[in-house]
Amino acid sequence: MNLASLNNNLEKIRSASRLIYEQKDKLWAVIWFSGLLLLWIWDLMFLNGPALTKFISAFFNTFLIGFLVIFISLFLGWLSAMASHYSQWRLKGWLNFPFDLMLNLFRSIPQILGILFGYVFITRILEESNLGSFSVILLISLVISLFVFLEINDLMIERISHYQKTDFYNAMRVCGIPEFRIINFDILFKNSWIHIFNKMISVFGMTIFLICSVDFIISVGLSTDVSSVNLPATLGSMLAQIDSKQDILAIGTTLTDPLYLPNLFFTHLQGVSVAFVIVFSLLCIFKISDGFARRYHI
Repeated sequence: MNLASLNNNLEKIRSASRLIYEQKDKLWAVIWFSGLLLLWIWDLMFLNGPALTKFISAFFNTFLIGFLVIFISLFLGWLSAMASHYSQWRLKGWLNFPFDLMLNLFRSIPQILGILFGYVFITRILEESNLGSFSVILLISLVISLFVFLEINDLMIERISHYQKTDFYNAMRVCGIPEFRIINFDILFKNSWIHIFNKMISVFGMTIFLICSVDFIISVGLSTDVSSVNLPATLGSMLAQIDSKQDILAIGTTLTDPLYLPNLFFTHLQGVSVAFVIVFSLLCIFKISDGFARRYHI
């Protein structure tokens, strides 16, 4: 009985492993979480206390901003898609031109440049008021969302336009179903959630890249109006610290002295850990998004 139960459990494990391997998005999600877990265990054992505390704080701040941007961008994307749709179809297009002009204005601003100006705005607010850490993180998330929500807006408008050309949309209109329900429930929720979820994964990866890039630029002093001391620590700002930069430069030493390689994982662990998390996370998020798109053929 015990042998049969053991064989049954082993078969379930093999089936689950086979399923994960075939579904590349799940495989890369497992690889991502496993890699981060192993790094966390290694840092607990060998990274000094103050550096570990800063690293954990920077890690959670970065990913918290990433998740907040997802939900803020989703709301802004939906709101702008609804405004665009109803201004075109219900208000006879008289608001369509100024609304499109405003969206195109956001499109014309390079994302990193726009976020840098947003950081200047946040710093001005911090100079005049004493905001808590979470409030600053929320402001940063809002600034980044203003320059990435158009990804979700364009997708929603594309999905709505696609279904408006089909008999599905016209048939439901003839049946007297409210247009708001058709757009939001039948089109966006029931028939487009896979596309929207995949776009949210992409937005998350884009946010991690942008926040790390902008914080790195600010921390090395290219923006003299923004003081990173007043802003929450992120992986980008931590990578720009002198200790981390020296650790990264030490990687080049291994090219001429391969025997120096083991020192990277002990003496230079802070910078190597930060760089690894950024690069490894961006790679895994890209693979997860790509695998998800391939699995659902989108």
